[in-house]
Amino acid sequence: MKTFLGVGLGPIQTGIFLDGASRGGFDRMVIAEVDAALISSVRAADGIIRISIAGQDAVTARTIRGIEIYSPANREEVTRLVHAASLADEVATALPSITSFQHLDWLRQGFSQQPERQRLVYAAENHNHAAEELEKTVGGFPNTRYLNTVIGKMSCVLSADECTRRGLPTLTSTCYRGHLVEEFNRILIQSCDAIEERRVQGLTPKPELLPFEEAKLYGHNAAHLWLGLHAKERGLGFMHELGGEQALIEECRSMFLNEIGAALCAKWGGVDQLFTSKVFAGYADDLLVRMVNPLLQDPVTRVCRGLERKLSWDDRLVGAMRLALSQGIPPVRLGAGAAIAAVERWGSDAGDVQAGLENLWGSWSNEADTVWSHIAPCVSKRLTHA
Repeated sequence: MKTFLGVGLGPIQTGIFLDGASRGGFDRMVIAEVDAALISSVRAADGIIRISIAGQDAVTARTIRGIEIYSPANREEVTRLVHAASLADEVATALPSITSFQHLDWLRQGFSQQPERQRLVYAAENHNHAAEELEKTVGGFPNTRYLNTVIGKMSCVLSADECTRRGLPTLTSTCYRGHLVEEFNRILIQSCDAIEERRVQGLTPKPELLPFEEAKLYGHNAAHLWLGLHAKERGLGFMHELGGEQALIEECRSMFLNEIGAALCAKWGGVDQLFTSKVFAGYADDLLVRMVNPLLQDPVTRVCRGLERKLSWDDRLVGAMRLALSQGIPPVRLGAGAAIAAVERWGSDAGDVQAGLENLWGSWSNEADTVWSHIAPCVSKRLTHA
């Protein structure tokens, strides 16, 4: 009997891993989730959920059956989760952040019951070293492989009212929310010695994942946020409303290719065809179309949330600036985008903005001074015209 175990029931879990597991022929699919209302609705629907898939021309519904769901906050149900973890062949964690790993003692207990069992564990948190952090928390076992992922699939949670307005299903007939994910489904994972035995569909192994993680974080995520910040400035509610802003899209494309792409190709050229100017241009153009897909109706507030985290030293905008500078490329447009986010976060004085960044980055090195030199003029310009 083959068992899939998912931790968390957000759109990444449902739209990638549960969907892939249901197509992979698992005998049993178990979910750990703390949301009591979500658990009740899935049980009331006999373990059947529906998700919405947004292509470029239409949104379609997909049904996933056979889900068992238990709460790690319930003592009796923890026992069931521990048992499921002991039997699991493939596991996917899709939690809000790696800080949630501290609550996975039950997963460690389950793995410990069968320490020699062969397992593939996919860490789907948006962190370049999520798998390593997960292993630190849960523990190393001889045949358990913790694998990082690169998820370039956009998704969102919709309220029941929004689902009704758009004619889309909620997860179940009694659920308070629905999940909408884009059709794109090329999910990259780390390779390992047992990877060809995986059953979850839609996962593409790569022998070296870090270059693709950087392309996702400093390319896809940085450009998406950059567009979102400009959309917010224009008072737009949804990303697709940028579809008519062709000059802005072209400016973003220039940043994507000439700052981010040029730096990534210089750093990772030879690793994969992606890191060539021609293929990377296709990657960027595809993403720019997907980012403003009207069928996703991606809220600008979602894209622009958590600005402090997204301005941190290794995250999308500042991390992308540092990458560009490391390759001798001036991050002009990236710096302008970081300035929008920094002014939004820390307000109306350039000194306050710099102090906010210094506190966030933890120290003020020569490198920080260089990064700031590409942000500061844009901050001053914005504050002058405020």
